[in-house]
Parts: sequence; C-alpha cells; structure tokens
Amino acid sequence: MNPPIESQLITSAQEGDGEAFSALVRPYLGLFYAGIHRILQDTLDTQDALQEALISIHTELGRFQGKSKFSTWAYRICINEALMLRRSRIRRREDAIEDFLPRFAPDGHLMNTDRMRDWSQDAMALVSVERDQMRAKIREGLNQLSDDQRAVFILRDLEGMNTDEVASKLGISRGLVRQRLHRARLGLRGFLDAFMTGRRG
Repeated sequence: MNPPIESQLITSAQEGDGEAFSALVRPYLGLFYAGIHRILQDTLDTQDALQEALISIHTELGRFQGKSKFSTWAYRICINEALMLRRSRIRRREDAIEDFLPRFAPDGHLMNTDRMRDWSQDAMALVSVERDQMRAKIREGLNQLSDDQRAVFILRDLEGMNTDEVASKLGISRGLVRQRLHRARLGLRGFLDAFMTGRRG
C-alpha cells in the first residue's frame, strides 16, 4: 500500500485525524526547529517555541487553503512564534534589570546598595555599559519594525541567509525580500542615527 500523499494527510488532519497530523508535520520538524533556532539561539526556548508553533499549526490548519506549499505556510507560523517568544524574552530581561537599579526610600536615602557595584574600580565596565546600551537600542529599533520586516532583517542580515534562501523560507518573492529588507535597514538606521545624534548633542 502506498503512503498517503501530503494533500490526503492535510485533509485528514483538518478533519481531526491526529495520526495524519503527526505524519504531515514529521518530515518538516528539522526544518521548523532550525528556523526557530536561528532566531532564538537557545535550545530550550527553541523547543518551547516549536511546541507552541505545532499547536498553532494544528489550530490554524483548517484555514490552510493550499495557495502555498504546506511546509512554507507552516514555516511562517514557526518564524512568527519564534519572534513572539524572542520579544517576550527581551521584555523579561528588561524587567529583571529593574531589580538592580538604585531605589530610594520616601525619606530620600538609597536602598538596596548591596546589589550595586563600584564601577569606578573597573574601567572596562564602562565600555560594557556603552555596548549594552547600543545593543538595547538595536533591540528597541528591531521592535519598531513590522513583523514582516523584522523576519527578513533577522534572517538576511543577522543569520546570513541569501535573498533566495529568505524568499524560500518565508514563502515570498525575492523582490519582496529586497523591499522589506531595504525598509527595515532604513528604519533601523534612522532610529540609531537619532539615538547617536542625541548622545553627541
């Protein structure tokens, strides 16, 4: 007996067949994992995002109309899930930083000084602060981009994929990749230029 073709698996999975869904996504799990990991760069976060993406793929499968390949459609869901987790992870880190900022009591004296360092004893720390500020601004700039622009920028400029690879991964044309990348670069450059001008001013 020949194995079911992908379209049959999609139809069966849309009708609630769990085994068909497993058979449908199994060949692409490596692709999905690799795409998510390129963005998150963390094994545990990648596993979490992949699980959430598979749930989303299962939930949204009824809306899949076959206008693109299933793998392309599902891959976009995985990338979006990775981007969402990445944004939430950045927010968690920023919240954690708040715990180390100086706090003042109502009478004006400094609290939680046990968590503070004497930065004057470590000149390299000042360089690190500058670098971290720039990284924070780059993250902030990325968050100003649309999800489509951010995905193209991350895959093309941060992950080093070429235009054809990005187009294939996201299921869009090469021209659209170039357009979104151009707009993302302009937006990020403008954001960072404004930041640097303010620092020099």
